[in-house]
Amino acid sequence: MREKILSVIEKNSRIEIKELAVLLGMDEVAVANELKAMEEEGIICGYHTLIDWEKTSIETVSALIEVKVTPQRGQGFDNIAERIYQYPEVNAVYLISGGFDLLVSIEGKTLKEVSLFVSEKLSTLETVISTSTHFVLKKYKDHGTILGKKAIDEREKITL
Repeated sequence: MREKILSVIEKNSRIEIKELAVLLGMDEVAVANELKAMEEEGIICGYHTLIDWEKTSIETVSALIEVKVTPQRGQGFDNIAERIYQYPEVNAVYLISGGFDLLVSIEGKTLKEVSLFVSEKLSTLETVISTSTHFVLKKYKDHGTILGKKAIDEREKITL
């Protein structure tokens, strides 16, 4: 039951409980109780709105920063990851495989603001060995949603 609920609300967090219950063939009270239980257990961590900022007048700069760190004995990467995700500029922190240890997603108002964050806050942390910053130039798909879908040309083809 939980997996079915989660699959639906992951794609549409605004669905009403009544509609969700009908869709899943479940009792409305049971669905509401299950949602509440999953929120309390930390399975459901929040509800978010995906915005295509390119279609607004608000300018933002996104970057993905690869970070190489020295893991701490008995702590691994957890302490440094926690320290990094406390910054308000940081949207996400992932432990990754490959040449770097962490992938940090951040947003700022300008390239300079993002660059200053990396050089003054992130790179200066005691266990950070190196960073590599990649600025996001365009998003095509985010959280499973295609952004900036192309308009379909509905004109009839005419041949002479």
